[in-house]
Amino acid sequence: MTREIGARFGGHFFLYRLPALHTYNRPATVAEMDMEQAARKQQAAQAALEFIKPGMTLGVGTGSTVNYFIDELIRYRDDLTAIVASSRATEARLRARGLTVSELEDVGDPDLYVDGADEANKHFHLIKGGGGALTREKILAAASRKFVCIIDQSKWVATLGQFPLPVEVIPMARSYVARQFLKVRGQPVWREGVVTDNGNHILDVRNLQISNPVEFESRFNQVAGIVTVGLFANRPADVILLADDSGVKRMDRR
Repeated sequence: MTREIGARFGGHFFLYRLPALHTYNRPATVAEMDMEQAARKQQAAQAALEFIKPGMTLGVGTGSTVNYFIDELIRYRDDLTAIVASSRATEARLRARGLTVSELEDVGDPDLYVDGADEANKHFHLIKGGGGALTREKILAAASRKFVCIIDQSKWVATLGQFPLPVEVIPMARSYVARQFLKVRGQPVWREGVVTDNGNHILDVRNLQISNPVEFESRFNQVAGIVTVGLFANRPADVILLADDSGVKRMDRR
């Protein structure tokens, strides 16, 4: 049994078949897995708090793991000179918790950037952008002196690409960009109905095995119409905090 996903680019329609989701014992299993994963995300987020030092400027990413980090930040409000958000959603969550949010152009280079990832490998390369904030996340990561990535064990992979690669594109270039990924046997699907904070569209490219993330990122960032791809390889994480059954492991890039 399969599921089918269709996407239209220009005058062409592409249909992709995806494996069916198993349904046996689904309610109990999914609930238990969700609780365990939520606990690991919270553990990774709490471990990142140890990197905050008095007088720091902080960049904050976007996503479910980072939300746990945001929820704890109020205790460190007096230690931080400024906080910069990677998305409107993150900005709203920070403000809702009584924290002041600054603009990057007013702060300069943040001392610390904390964010999650959709995939990470042993070289500290990441796929990000499942939440749609990849461009602003990449800007903050590039600007920051230290990038700490917080993940649970489900995000740790040998080869990037099992998670569909998000690509932010100028709307008029969506079909053109999609055709460039078809040339490398990718399966681009328009994230229909989603408009980024920058007013652009997102393609999610499936069926990729990215053996050389640095080269792949550099190559596709040169395609006209692409704002950025959700590969963080040219600017990888400096530290990965990975939460698994045994606790939180810290890994430092050398």
